[in-house]
Amino acid sequence: MEKRAVLIVLDSVGVGELPDAADYGDVGSHTLGHIAEAISDFDMPNMRALGLGNIEGIPQISPVDAPSAHYGRMAEKAHGKDTATGHWEFVGIIPDEPFRTFPDGFTDDIIQAFIEKTGVPGVLGNRAASGTVIIEELGQEHIKTGKPIVYTSADPVFQIAAHEDVVPLETLYKWCEIAYDIVIPRGQSRVIARPFVGEFPNFKRTANRKDFTFPPPSETVLDRLQAAGIRTTGIGKIGNIYAHQGLSDELKSTSNDHGVELTIACIGDRKGLIFTNLVDFDALYGHRRNPRGYADALMAFDRQLPSIIEALDEGDLLIITADHGNDPTYPGTDHTREYVPLLIVEKGRTEPGRPLGTRASFADIGATLGAYFGVDWEVGEVIKLG
Repeated sequence: MEKRAVLIVLDSVGVGELPDAADYGDVGSHTLGHIAEAISDFDMPNMRALGLGNIEGIPQISPVDAPSAHYGRMAEKAHGKDTATGHWEFVGIIPDEPFRTFPDGFTDDIIQAFIEKTGVPGVLGNRAASGTVIIEELGQEHIKTGKPIVYTSADPVFQIAAHEDVVPLETLYKWCEIAYDIVIPRGQSRVIARPFVGEFPNFKRTANRKDFTFPPPSETVLDRLQAAGIRTTGIGKIGNIYAHQGLSDELKSTSNDHGVELTIACIGDRKGLIFTNLVDFDALYGHRRNPRGYADALMAFDRQLPSIIEALDEGDLLIITADHGNDPTYPGTDHTREYVPLLIVEKGRTEPGRPLGTRASFADIGATLGAYFGVDWEVGEVIKLG
C-alpha cells in the first residue's frame, strides 16, 4: 500500500534559545514564547491539543493531559540559523562550515567584481534590507541611473532588484548568473532576481523572481525517496531551497493560506511526501518585528489545522516543525538561534501521543521519513512512533 507523509515547516517559529545562542548574539530569544507573552488574545487551541504546550521550554502555552500528537523539540546540529542550513539538515546534510552572511553589506571586492563583470554603472543599496522597503527607497534612483539595487538579508543571499521596463528580464537573469559565480565561492547559498514594475510610490514585485541556488553537495533523503519511486512534492519555496533536486513536483505558493490550500489539495490527489514551507511567519512578520502580525498568522494556521488533519487517510503522517527562530520582539531584524518544535500526528491513532524529548539534530526528520517509506537512510536517528 502506498504511504503518505506531510511535512510542514512553519518558517522561523522557534521555541527558545539553543545552548550556543550566545555565539550568535541571540541569548534570551524565544519566538513563540515571546509572541504569546506580547499578544493578550494569542491562542492556538488546535496546536495545543496536539501537544504544543507539552513541549519542553514553552511555559507560555498550557499543556494538555492527553496530547493527540507525539511532541518534542529539535536542536540544530549545523552551525547557522538560516533557511538553507535548517532545511538541508532536515534531509541529511549537515555542513561543517556555515554559510556566510553580510549584515553590513557586501565587501568591496564582491561589489567591484560584480560591476566589472556585468558592466553596470554601479549599484544602489548594498545593505541588509526588506525587499519591498528598499525598492520603495531606491526605485526612483534606479530608474534614473540604471544602477541595479543590490541587497541581502539575514539569509546568505545576494539579491538584485531591477525594474522590468529598465532592465529586461534576460539581462537581470544574466547578472544573477554572473553574481552566482562571484558570491557562491564566498559562502553565499543563493542569488535571487527580484524584478518589479510600476511607478513610485506603487512599485510592485512581480512573479518573475528567479532563484539561483547552490545545490545540496551530496545526496539527500529526497533523492533517495525519489529514486525508490516515491513521489516527492515541494510546496512554497522548497524547490528553490534544494535547487530543484529530489523533487518530483514543485508548486509555488503566494501566501501561507495558499500554501495550506495547496497542501490540502495535494493530500487529496497524491501519495508520497508532501513537503510545505509556510514563509509568511518569517518574511512578513519576523524580519519586520511585528508580533501582532506574527500572532495573527499563527492563529490563522491553527484554524486551518483541523482541515489538514481531516484530509489525511488513516496511517498517514503529519510532521509540523520549523527551520530556525525569528523572534519579533528581539533587537535587530535577523533570525534567532533556537530550538524548533516537533509535532508528529499518526492519523487514526487513538492513544495519546508520547514525548519525543529534545532531538540532537533536525536530521531525525529525514531518518524518520526514510524509515516510514521503507528506504535506507543513514543520517539522523529514526524517531520511534507507535
